[in-house]
Amino acid sequence: MTNKAQSQQATMTCAELLIRLLRDTYGVRALFGIPGVHTVELYRGLEGSDVQHITPRHEQGAGFMADGYARASGQPGVCLIITGPGMTNMATAMGQALADSIPMLVISSVNRRDTLGMGQGRLHELPSQQQMISGVARFSHTLLDANTLPEVLAQAFAVFNGARPGPVHIEIPIDLFNAPVKAPVSWQAPRLYRAAPDPEGLTEAARLLHAAKQPLVLLGGGCVSAPEAARALVENLDAPTVTTINAKGLLGRDHPLDLGANAALPAVRELAANADVILAVGTELGETDYDVVFDGGFHLNGTLIRIDLDPEQLVRNQRVTLGLVGDAGRSLELLLGYFPEPLYRHGKARTAAVLSALSLHNDPAFSDFVPLYATLAEHLPEAILVGDSTAPVYAGNHLVSQPAPRRYFNASTGYGTLGYGLPAALGAQLARADLPVVALVGDGGVMFTLSEMATAVEERLPVVIVLWHNAGYEEIRRYMDANGVARLGVDIQAPNFLTLAEGFGCPGVLVESPAEFAKALASRETNGPLLIEIDAAAWQKNLMPPGDNNEE
Repeated sequence: MTNKAQSQQATMTCAELLIRLLRDTYGVRALFGIPGVHTVELYRGLEGSDVQHITPRHEQGAGFMADGYARASGQPGVCLIITGPGMTNMATAMGQALADSIPMLVISSVNRRDTLGMGQGRLHELPSQQQMISGVARFSHTLLDANTLPEVLAQAFAVFNGARPGPVHIEIPIDLFNAPVKAPVSWQAPRLYRAAPDPEGLTEAARLLHAAKQPLVLLGGGCVSAPEAARALVENLDAPTVTTINAKGLLGRDHPLDLGANAALPAVRELAANADVILAVGTELGETDYDVVFDGGFHLNGTLIRIDLDPEQLVRNQRVTLGLVGDAGRSLELLLGYFPEPLYRHGKARTAAVLSALSLHNDPAFSDFVPLYATLAEHLPEAILVGDSTAPVYAGNHLVSQPAPRRYFNASTGYGTLGYGLPAALGAQLARADLPVVALVGDGGVMFTLSEMATAVEERLPVVIVLWHNAGYEEIRRYMDANGVARLGVDIQAPNFLTLAEGFGCPGVLVESPAEFAKALASRETNGPLLIEIDAAAWQKNLMPPGDNNEE
């Protein structure tokens, strides 16, 4: 190494080291953030690098974009966030990522070390930013010595790569950004291998599954890294399989053993209650996947085998017989080795009987959305579908089957925040430029993050924004009606979305029927976003049989 190179290393700042570590050690290629007075030095470190910086219009949007990026790519989404209000804005997005175990690295500024906790009224000051945000993070760390940055980042990525993922927060006092640091001896990241289950426990699990007469498999979002092993195992077990919302596509489209995310429906509940051995892998067994009707009616009476990376999760929600701590994907691969030949337990016939009983495409609760998803499947069969909490998404959780994992996710599970769909779809599009991306949003929820349409236009992201306009908060209206509560606060006034889209520079079209929806999809450009607003009342009227849609 030359004297000049050694000198350059010696004068590297903490901010420059941060960007170098993210880029060269951990392969980060995209950052989401809004520059602020407290973070401007980080942008000096970004200058001239090949790391893409995306500027959302709100920190919550930055977090949702990072979340969508992580879900679509499997790599952590990374955010740069300012002190104080930036982090309070960011907290909701972190809560959503925490609930769904999504790897997200949030790097923020914080006030100078000598002022922390002093209550002096400094710009963006909080009593304890670290304490506030630790409740929505796997861990939150305040950097007090610039030279410990490599170790702290290594701990963050150890969580992403070896433990139950989720958001990690690292705050850097503003007086440390320009602190001189030494470059690490090596820019290479440590090699971490995920945990495998105990061999004795795995053998016992295989024995129980071999002896089962009516097995059932439950696969959650923790399994998305191992679709081949998951598919091969359920086929060799010949077991009906519930794939949760975050596991959609794990077995491929319309697999004959896939019950989908329908565990809350009566026919699947009956099958689950009668199963003698249940294998649950990488799933919380939480209510938004298994009891979305919220009546406590999902029961597992047989022998329950659970595999999860988080040992505490093994004993939550259902009574477990055998719990194995291990990475879901690695566990599926190892367990498959115990079943080299297919067994025969009438699995396909049992699955077909349940799906026939469900008759999802004929269910009146979903009838408005069957043609919507059929049209999307016809015109964009490979699309990633990213949803908010909205009526089409609630139906899609039951109706949609995807060809691969990481192509269907939304905010209706777990934390259940509004405003997720649009920015998360932008993050997914940035992660997977090779695939079309559709944002499924409602007229109520989209208002939380509508400003991110500007980001879509600026970045020329060809996301199709499908906006279901049913004039307010329809889900809450139904809850109020069902519980005898007067409708207050739910019949809200909506803006003219097409005019707003035009103001952002986004083309838009209003559709009232599946035929018009298909035409809009067929004629879309791919050099930027497109808003397709669906008039829900007109759409529903046009789906009625002739003679049934007469107005009184």
